[in-house]
Amino acid sequence: MPPSVTPNWAFEREHWRRGHVRVAGVDEAGRGAWAGPVTVAAVLLPGLATDYPFRDSKQLSAAQRETYAEEVRRVAVAWAVEHAWPQEIAQLNILGATHAAAARALARLDPAPQALITDYLRLHTALPLLAPPRADALSYSVAAASLLAKTERDRLMTELDSQYPGYGFAGHKGYGAPAHRTALERLGVSDVHRRTFAPIARMLETSPDRLPSPTEKEP
Repeated sequence: MPPSVTPNWAFEREHWRRGHVRVAGVDEAGRGAWAGPVTVAAVLLPGLATDYPFRDSKQLSAAQRETYAEEVRRVAVAWAVEHAWPQEIAQLNILGATHAAAARALARLDPAPQALITDYLRLHTALPLLAPPRADALSYSVAAASLLAKTERDRLMTELDSQYPGYGFAGHKGYGAPAHRTALERLGVSDVHRRTFAPIARMLETSPDRLPSPTEKEP
């Protein structure tokens, strides 16, 4: 686990000084996975500069993430989580699909944000945007979004584990772990795998696909 870093309100204050009171944090989970969705959360915290226990989800255990994600939902002024599934990722590429999911999440926030902070994700938006690296570890708003994105995606991957037994989704969450590669060699590529990602595309070129092609219906 990376060394713990305590977030603060420095990036939010940059927006506040310019009169943008409602600042939303945005973060994603699953961009590098071989299977399942990329998940984006947007969170609008009260602009009170309160210290929260929120941290970058990568710094926390699964149990801590669940506890703090529930706290995010409790204290947030507004929050939303959206997914881009493999079909959309194939159509838009992973960055485009991430942007599309972020746009959907932001559109659901009520009240609407006046400014944004992301973890180095340069969204196409008319809103004032700060996109520093490691914002999920440095900004309370982005850390809160990180927690929601990670816990919601993990929940979905655990559900997919029961729908697609044998791949081990509940364990590796769709990332390129050795156990995932072994399962793919044994079972073939499923319709929740990202067929445009290089490791999966190479596998499809060299071995027959044993499961049905993707359908319009998403899990």
